[in-house]
Amino acid sequence: MSLKAKTIGLSALLLLSACGGAGETNPGGGGASGVKNETTGITDTSIVIGTHQPLTGPAASGYSSISAGSRAVYSYVNDAGGIHGRKIDYRVEDDGYNPTRTVEVVKKLVLQDQVFAVVGGLGTPTHSKVLDFLTTEGVPDVLVSSGALAWDDPTARPMTYGFQVDYTRESKILGKYVKDNLAGKKVGVLYQNDDVGRDAQAGLDQFLKDAVVSRQPYDSANTDVLPQLTALKGAGAEVVVCQCVPAFTALAVLTSARLGYKPQFVVNSIGADTRTLSGLLSAFSKQAGAEVSPSALLTGMIGAGYLPGVDTDDPWITLFKEIHQRYIPDVPLTNTLVSGMAQAYTFAQAVKLAGRDLTRSKLLEAMSSGSLSGPGMTPFAFSKDSHAGYTGAFVFTVSPDLTPKVVQEPMVTDRGTGPITAAPTARRTPAEVALVG
Repeated sequence: MSLKAKTIGLSALLLLSACGGAGETNPGGGGASGVKNETTGITDTSIVIGTHQPLTGPAASGYSSISAGSRAVYSYVNDAGGIHGRKIDYRVEDDGYNPTRTVEVVKKLVLQDQVFAVVGGLGTPTHSKVLDFLTTEGVPDVLVSSGALAWDDPTARPMTYGFQVDYTRESKILGKYVKDNLAGKKVGVLYQNDDVGRDAQAGLDQFLKDAVVSRQPYDSANTDVLPQLTALKGAGAEVVVCQCVPAFTALAVLTSARLGYKPQFVVNSIGADTRTLSGLLSAFSKQAGAEVSPSALLTGMIGAGYLPGVDTDDPWITLFKEIHQRYIPDVPLTNTLVSGMAQAYTFAQAVKLAGRDLTRSKLLEAMSSGSLSGPGMTPFAFSKDSHAGYTGAFVFTVSPDLTPKVVQEPMVTDRGTGPITAAPTARRTPAEVALVG
């Protein structure tokens, strides 16, 4: 189906509606306990939402395109008439991946811009600093761009929902894969020194605790990882599990090459987008006055993913490529960009499901309904009892042409010590999801 045909179908489904009353507080129900000012950010013709993203700073090189992908999907939705007649007004604030700045920009979004919801706020160290504020203010905080377990706490954080597979689930899957396929190897861990690393190691240790010979933390404000890689090499780590954002995956790979150290890198999904890594490796090496071959450095790397890759013929990728070509053709098409597109599509689906008389409580009821599905390769965990996002991941290796080769089909698990099992094979296509026609 062409983009034009899809847009016509979308227009037919997105009907006009009036907004509900303002200034209400919902005392509970459907996971929406604590919501305040039910229709803040909503008019008859618009829905104002906001996010904090690292458009500058240490994470920008890996993640600044996420909001571009989201905006392209919102433009696609708006050009089709919006959702129930309301167009999405998407406001992006740059926090530089600096928690102090995150607090400032999120307060601006809530108190000055009066957003209906914060959608896809990015980063574990950053978003953690605004959880209390958003909960106190009664603002929906959905589809957080981080796999920390903190977003899955329906009792304490009833308005916060994750999106991507959490670090514990994903690292269980990677840990078992390494145990089964690299048995007997000494393992080192390079991890971001916050909930990224802590949550990921909780999963990894279920399978590799006795094999780990060195654990090395990094601070996202310090781009020198030479001490960490030197320590891993000195400990004899033959496998390095990198629980890192893209910039630090690239720095680790480059530093390893500089040391003449050639471990098997195993990378969580947050830092394993090969197209993004290829660009970072080239950029970082040029800044240092050298040139490298991204293919030579990345071939054989093991990674995890939870969304269909840009190099596949998946129907969701077909749609996203058409949206990309129409709205942001000059932005490199990477899996990182696709994550922003998938996130926006999921939010738009939740708003559609919430109905014509949209309120904050109805949005959260839609999030918890169990009816959301879409681009991911595994189901969402969303329910009244779980605010976790995707429930699992697949494992791939990097081919010489930098395309991922899936070596383990999608698996699902829980955030505890439950089993790892094959994911359901049935997935809904764009044509089957209520948002599109």
